[in-house]
Amino acid sequence: MLIVLSPAKTLDLATPPTTDKSSLPDFISHSAELIEILKAHSPAEISSLMQISDPLAALNVARYASWSAKFTPQNAKQAVLAFNGDVYEGLDAASMNAKQLDYTQSHIRILSGLYGVLRPLDLMQPYRLEMGTRLASARGRNLYAFWGGIVTDALNAQLDAQQSQALINLASEEYFKAVKPNLLSAPVITPVFEDWKNGKYKVISFYAKRARGLMARYATDKKIVRPEKLKAFDYEGYAFDQMTSSEKVWVFRRRIEVP
Repeated sequence: MLIVLSPAKTLDLATPPTTDKSSLPDFISHSAELIEILKAHSPAEISSLMQISDPLAALNVARYASWSAKFTPQNAKQAVLAFNGDVYEGLDAASMNAKQLDYTQSHIRILSGLYGVLRPLDLMQPYRLEMGTRLASARGRNLYAFWGGIVTDALNAQLDAQQSQALINLASEEYFKAVKPNLLSAPVITPVFEDWKNGKYKVISFYAKRARGLMARYATDKKIVRPEKLKAFDYEGYAFDQMTSSEKVWVFRRRIEVP
């Protein structure tokens, strides 16, 4: 079983990593190609391209300028410890022991606009480049064209190495569009997380993002390798709902009135 996650927009680069173990991204040469394209853009152009504030654009232009094809503990941090959004608060990798981190390294992959596919312990230099960004290159008009079949091939390599029964899609729609499901060597299962609000169940973005991280943490804690075991996921009150689920979409619900 292989789990895919989205990255986070916010990063924690200040907190020291909780492990010395690390690996290198597989597609550094592709990342370097994107960095060269990004370096040609002014802060104003980056702001417009990514629809971000001027200060944030300036920060990322500085990041592109200092990016290096040589990754070290001084200029990079393990991806699963660097990302700091709702998903990663649910995953809480900083509290994992060595065996748990080893599990994530084998069973979790993080999709990335700049790096393509990251293992959790891959060193990552700070960046902002969402997969949906319309950054033109010689390969096409956006990042989906740039990465082409590379992301799918990388996932297949791991699925085949593990003889995986399924790919568990805990990524957002924006990021999973970089994957070609019909070319994967295992079926895709997409968990959906719903909360009770105003008299009905619905997907609430903040809680759904956190729940994706919680499910990845549950799989790590239980060292799950068979997809069916995920149906027992019960962190923070969620439970599998058989009646509303299908073979490929598994619905988890929580009847706690949320604000």
